[in-house]
Amino acid sequence: MVKVDRRTDGEKKSETSEKQHPTKTFITDTEKELSKKSDEFNKKDQKTPDEGRQKKQSDIPANAGSETSSDTVDDEKKEKLKPNAEEKNIPLDDILKKLSSSKDGLSSEEAKKRLEQYGLNEITEKKQNPVLKFLSYFWGPIPWMIEVAAVLSAVAQHWLDLAVIGSLLIFNAIIGFWQEFQASNVVDALKKHLAIKARVKRDGKWSDIESNRLVPGDIIRLRGGDVIPADAKLFNGDYISIDQSALTGESLPVEKNEGDLAYSGSIAKQGEMEALVTETGAETYFGKTAKLVSKAKSVSHFQRAVLNIGDYLIYLSIGLAAALLLVMLFRGASIITLFQFVLILVVAAIPVAMPAVLSVTMAVGAMSLAKRKAIVTRLESIEEMAGMDILCCDKTGTLTQNKLTLGDPALFGGKEKSELLLVGALASKEENKDAIDDAVISGLEEKKTLNEYTQTKFVPFDAVRKRTEATIKDKDGKIFHVTKGAPQVILEMCDPEKDLADKVKKKVDEFAKQGYRTLGVARSKDGKKWEFLGILPLFDPPRKDSAETIKQAGEHGILVKMVTGDNIAIAKQIAKKLGMGTNIHVAKEYFKGNSEQRHLSKRASKEVEDADGFAEVFPEHKFDIVEALQNRNHIVGMTGDGVNDAPALKQANTGIAVSDSTDAARSASALVLTAPGLSVIVHAVEQARKIFERMNSYAIYRITETIRIMFFVVVSMIVLDFFPITAIMIILLAFFNDLPIMSIAYDNTWLDPNPVKWNMHRVLTVSTALGLIGVVETFGLLLIARLYLHLDISHIQTLIFLKLAAAGHLTLFVARTKLPFFSKPHPAPVLFLSIVGTQLAAVLLVWTGAGGLVTPISLPIIGLVWVYAFTWIFIEDFVKLRIYHHLGFTSKQHKTFLDRLKEPLHPQGT
Repeated sequence: MVKVDRRTDGEKKSETSEKQHPTKTFITDTEKELSKKSDEFNKKDQKTPDEGRQKKQSDIPANAGSETSSDTVDDEKKEKLKPNAEEKNIPLDDILKKLSSSKDGLSSEEAKKRLEQYGLNEITEKKQNPVLKFLSYFWGPIPWMIEVAAVLSAVAQHWLDLAVIGSLLIFNAIIGFWQEFQASNVVDALKKHLAIKARVKRDGKWSDIESNRLVPGDIIRLRGGDVIPADAKLFNGDYISIDQSALTGESLPVEKNEGDLAYSGSIAKQGEMEALVTETGAETYFGKTAKLVSKAKSVSHFQRAVLNIGDYLIYLSIGLAAALLLVMLFRGASIITLFQFVLILVVAAIPVAMPAVLSVTMAVGAMSLAKRKAIVTRLESIEEMAGMDILCCDKTGTLTQNKLTLGDPALFGGKEKSELLLVGALASKEENKDAIDDAVISGLEEKKTLNEYTQTKFVPFDAVRKRTEATIKDKDGKIFHVTKGAPQVILEMCDPEKDLADKVKKKVDEFAKQGYRTLGVARSKDGKKWEFLGILPLFDPPRKDSAETIKQAGEHGILVKMVTGDNIAIAKQIAKKLGMGTNIHVAKEYFKGNSEQRHLSKRASKEVEDADGFAEVFPEHKFDIVEALQNRNHIVGMTGDGVNDAPALKQANTGIAVSDSTDAARSASALVLTAPGLSVIVHAVEQARKIFERMNSYAIYRITETIRIMFFVVVSMIVLDFFPITAIMIILLAFFNDLPIMSIAYDNTWLDPNPVKWNMHRVLTVSTALGLIGVVETFGLLLIARLYLHLDISHIQTLIFLKLAAAGHLTLFVARTKLPFFSKPHPAPVLFLSIVGTQLAAVLLVWTGAGGLVTPISLPIIGLVWVYAFTWIFIEDFVKLRIYHHLGFTSKQHKTFLDRLKEPLHPQGT
């Protein structure tokens, strides 16, 4: 049980405020009215979540939703029903009366009526009007450049240019709006998967519902790991420990008792109580005092990569455009025509849509993961998942079936096995659906025997106490106490003689060698002096797919380390059955499990890195294990299911909440599993790596195209002093390139057998090389057109336009894989057909001239362009493969050099 030292509470907050909240939050001007209401609200009773302390602005949570209206169709009825939730001293019966409720909860019909009256229990985001959102795509640096180009076209009376530029502006707005709308829909769908559940009593029965459907007057049950779904008054329970740091910044949980208030958004750490919902949605303390406020956050690897690519292309484009302007103005070119052309050229070269395309690619991938029972909580976490090389994995329920079977009990103080099983069952609570409790209760020969006893009090298991305890009244009215839990903990309570302690330890070790988990069982008449009755062995067999999945994880470059609270003997036994290494250590050998010890010696760090797993792990050890591995430059995944796992899940590069995990664990994780087992994680990693490859392919393609077009056009105009393509052709190229590239989100990709991460050096090297090859390739065709085909400038411009359109899409086939472009996996049908469709449109355009948009060219010349472009794709592919070969240090020269470095110099070396 964690207690709060209330004497130093204020000092503690001032000392830890900056450490807990390194980024200060703030209230914007638009929130003044809300803050004023909040002040009035607090003055009614000087009670805040930490019972009396005034709340600071810096404590306002940054993850609060935006303000929503709390108006209802029947305000008078609402005020009549709802009491002031801050009146802590109002008796429960009075609040029940005002809410027209009872301890048996509401009826389903009444709950439905109240839901219509009060609305959903959520603080909904204020969404922008779709029309205004669409119009916003006409405002900003890039739209301004296009709009200026349109104005210049009108001034120069280039009406055809004006029409096409206007079409480009509208097209970009539609594409941007649609991509963001698509990504937003995916995120909304994922949020539905992650909806928090609440245990509510309706029609006199307990059931699980989505927490946003709670209404004032509902009776809910709160226990360790739950996110408090609404403001509620606690009753019917011994105590509950609640983490209110999201509201107050307190470093320790606060112990709550009957009559106290629990606030929406805080997290139950330990204990169990029932509560009456008093406020929901925007009417909660959380909703009344907070809005969505800005909070700085670190930039992810993905965001940094996109920004680096964007900056590279922007600086490159602007630099070349500036050089072109200076030279052409010096030569006396028309200022309006030149500015119009340069603006359009820069717009076409800068990757305006890159963030949107990559976001949609990740969003589509996230939906694919959801179908495989893995829900991504943040799109950017996909990248970290793709690079994960170590997975610290829970044993129970992940590597094993989490279907405990009771073995043959070992008696010590107990007279009969039936007596031992009965006491163990009385120390359980069937309605909690706990796997251990279910196994113990199912071991009874006559389950109806439990009806002769009444459980007057129950303290659930938690990771600190490591036991359950219950107060029991038998049919004769006699009171006694029972407990079950970790044998060493139960044995210590009984203060045993050395002989008994040695026998129990020996028996526990025997069970462990057979792969059994063990529970000690004890009984007491007064709750002080306990008698050790015996040991209940439980066996959780490995999942059938675990061994194969661990093997597959190894083939994907992921080392799986077992992390379990069980003793080391059980851990080694299960590891051996699963084909894992048995170099397993007890966690406390390296970790004290507190914030004072965070740094290991180099030797200890290396031993942690080399370990196959850790046993006797407390939740606080998990954080230390993750941090130690990260300090060894590993991308670490960590599985967990409990509230105490949340710090480790948050610290891990990829925190994974396993199936049936608590809301707190799900909130802290990057990936939430909705199906049991390790295979789901391996599938998720495979999908993440495919998503990563799609993003990587697009980045290489986009940089290549910018270099190809910008360098060719600028060099042609400076050196040859003519426009190689017209402004309209640049716009049309943008059309033809954007349409198929959107479908890359659905492309088939090569699955890298090793963890992957952004390698900007490799991306820029490959794309720059391909882009410069494209420049040489285009100049080659230009020379053929002038020296051998003797075409005039207008026909050359059409020929170059077709070549850039054809070669660009052929280059996409090269960029999308590290293997030869004709190797499997082949392009997805949607990508292939979109490219074929746009190329047919391009051919039709240059053949017919499309009403004067371009000068038409003959079919033989069109065929020549296509043969020429297709020939160069093999040259591009060869160069790409050589670069990957070189950068991967797999060439013959590299291997010889690296092997020489490894040769032992000592004459006795081997």
